[in-house]
Amino acid sequence: MSSVGSTVLGALGAGSGIDTAALVKSLVSASRDPKQQSITSRQSLNSSRISALASAISSLDTFANALNEVLAGPNYTGSVSSNDASIASVALLSGGSPSGLPAQLTVKQLATARVLSSTADPAATGTSQVGTGDITIKVGNGTPKTITIDASNNSYAGLAAAINAADTGVTARVVTDADGTRLVFKGATGEANDFSMTPSSGSTGVLAGLSFDAATGTGSLTSNSTPQNAMVTLDGVDHEYASNSIDGAVPYLRIDLNKAAPSSTVTLSLSQPTSGISDLLKEFVDAYNTLMKALNTATATGADSSSAGVLNGVAAVRDMKRQLSSITSAQLSASGSFKTLSDIGIATNRDGTLKLDTAQLASAIERDPEAVTNMVNPKVSTTANPGLSKLMDTVRDRIEQDDGAMKQAQKRYDALAKDFTEQLKTLDEQMADYEAQLTKIYAAMDTRLSALKATQSYLEQQVKVWTNSNND
Repeated sequence: MSSVGSTVLGALGAGSGIDTAALVKSLVSASRDPKQQSITSRQSLNSSRISALASAISSLDTFANALNEVLAGPNYTGSVSSNDASIASVALLSGGSPSGLPAQLTVKQLATARVLSSTADPAATGTSQVGTGDITIKVGNGTPKTITIDASNNSYAGLAAAINAADTGVTARVVTDADGTRLVFKGATGEANDFSMTPSSGSTGVLAGLSFDAATGTGSLTSNSTPQNAMVTLDGVDHEYASNSIDGAVPYLRIDLNKAAPSSTVTLSLSQPTSGISDLLKEFVDAYNTLMKALNTATATGADSSSAGVLNGVAAVRDMKRQLSSITSAQLSASGSFKTLSDIGIATNRDGTLKLDTAQLASAIERDPEAVTNMVNPKVSTTANPGLSKLMDTVRDRIEQDDGAMKQAQKRYDALAKDFTEQLKTLDEQMADYEAQLTKIYAAMDTRLSALKATQSYLEQQVKVWTNSNND
């Protein structure tokens, strides 16, 4: 019994000889590690997919936005010119390309404004008093505005500042020259912007003499200029404008009238940006291929799962590549010599990248440069004639729509990320419970082993006593 008991207790460490803490840690680790490794491996792949999808969408946005910005510039809308800028100069307006050019323009008369001036006072300066009271200004058929001159602004400069601050459509300035100091008032150009000035009956000093009646053309103020509209003939049709800067005669074109020349004809023209369009299409193909190659790498099948792309098997990305690849066959123009990118030499390779036949593009530009320009960058984008930037916007919006495959994939992977975090949290809680359970079990076992050891020691002593008694 002694020999057998010693062997058993020795193997178990006789209670206190067992490192229960290390044993529990080892058992918990053996249970946790494979489960944790499985979760973290899937979590890592999911995180990589979230990042890759975000990068793909960001790259698509950057590509589409850059294309919009470039095509909106003058290099790709053409350049406008006037053959006599001293009579009329031109500039492009944003949002589209001018239509109806070349056009023939004749400037019959310029738009002018009403200009009034007070009598010069040789003894006055800008700080001299002008008197107090009210002055009412009425522009055209608008509502009259009354301005008060009191101790706070009783000077030439103060009155001019008060009128300018009132935003009546009339500006005022103080002029001091060899004749003395006077006030000059100017309205906006155009007949409809003529104005009247009426001082109140109680006004004093210079203020009391600032009167003019636009209806009769009379008053204390001197009229130096009579308001009139600009009158032009554009392609044989008469037009009349209140301003010398005209934005509405030709779409997306500003015409600035610089002098009247009734006997002269000015030609306004637009040059086609064919060289710019050719360079743009080359850059478009290069930028598109950079985006598509990145998507191809991300979705590569690889020799096995370890070498496959991070987005391999993600249906949303396959759909994105499919939609991008359809660009070359999509209609950019409903009319004209060319309607699609493939018509001018841009085709899709088997891997989704694009190739440009520069000879075919050059031939298309030589054959009909305006058709190429209008197809790639139409004057006004419509559903039937979207142009390249509008088409890219449509493809981008379709890929990124809220209920589309890409957004749904992002939502799914975001949900998985939260789920993996919860799984790890649950595993931690389970392993904590398991560790507590094992600690309790081995603590109880250690107590029992200690008791058994004490019993063994007692029995061994009794055996000794019995043995010694028998020998006697």
